[in-house]
Amino acid sequence: MTVERLVPTPYGDARLVIRRANRPIATLVLTHGAGGGIDAPDLLRLARSLPRQDVAVTLLEMPWRVAGKKVAPRPAVLDECFTAVLDQLRPRTPLVLGGRSAGARSACRIARRSGARGVVALSFPLHPPGRPERSRLPELVGARVPTLVVQGGNDTFGTPEEFPPGIDLVAVPGANHSLKVPAAAPLTQDEALGIVFEATLEWLVREFGAR
Repeated sequence: MTVERLVPTPYGDARLVIRRANRPIATLVLTHGAGGGIDAPDLLRLARSLPRQDVAVTLLEMPWRVAGKKVAPRPAVLDECFTAVLDQLRPRTPLVLGGRSAGARSACRIARRSGARGVVALSFPLHPPGRPERSRLPELVGARVPTLVVQGGNDTFGTPEEFPPGIDLVAVPGANHSLKVPAAAPLTQDEALGIVFEATLEWLVREFGAR
């Protein structure tokens, strides 16, 4: 079952697309990055496939996107909007936060204070392109909850090899920051999205119980 509704935040209404599961082992709340919306292929794949595997998924479209704006606000505003939405959800199953790029950063920053039990970080922007000295690793490890990173092999915001040992990370071969693969990649786009789904499902089941 899919339900859509608007939720107020201090910066306008956010839009939720809620996909319920029959017997959920966890509730995954995913938001988008600074340059796109909840129609990103990886977010849609998780939202469509995980509920069939007993994981409820809520896609969160931030107020600035709902209002038709193209430029994301500062990180503190993203965190405040994310938190305001979570305060009104209160799922009965373990809460897992996630998102892609800037959304993954926000999920990591607010995870502990939101009572989340885990984070799924899609295309975590470890640093700005070409600026490895400006590391955002403290945000990732600062989540202080179990965290899965799904990273494209050719992500200019940080390749899998740039992450330190000990990070729970799954690489998508040949994929860029949008987790898209070129025509010459060793796998198709559907196979790449399959890796995102299978890795996320396996991690959720491992962390929150057998289906």
